[in-house]
Amino acid sequence: MSMYFHLRAVPPSALRNSATWFQRLFEDDWDTVRERIGRHREEVLDKLYGDVEILYCGIPPNHAPDGPRTRVILGGRPAFHTDPAQPPFLLLTASQVTGVAEFLKGADFDDLWREARMQLLRPYDALDAEAEVRGLFAATHRDLTAFYAQTAEYGDAVVKWLLV
Repeated sequence: MSMYFHLRAVPPSALRNSATWFQRLFEDDWDTVRERIGRHREEVLDKLYGDVEILYCGIPPNHAPDGPRTRVILGGRPAFHTDPAQPPFLLLTASQVTGVAEFLKGADFDDLWREARMQLLRPYDALDAEAEVRGLFAATHRDLTAFYAQTAEYGDAVVKWLLV
């Protein structure tokens, strides 16, 4: 089973507070989304998205205050799916996106890595994997930083959803 956590930027004027609208946002292909909302930016994290959350929030239980750190991956106001078996959509307002973007721009990856290193390496059970694993998390951090920075620059909101 493949799981992906999708983050899509949406101009506030195009945003609808409707589970059906959110569902369509994630079902449509990129071109359709771009046509409907005027542009398209998306970030996709694979099934290890929870590990990326650890990078930003510390080792569980979540040690970060409820602020930009906690909103990078899994944060946002839940909007429940019409099918209760499906996970909720998560919505970050444009102002929350700006806070996340500022946090990420100011975050030092080396500091984040040092804080979460042992927890993030545990599943790999081999220290010789550290360079590769660290590189993957560093690349994800750069991608998320770029995604949130551009989204904040446009003044857009972010809708998130776990696709299975």
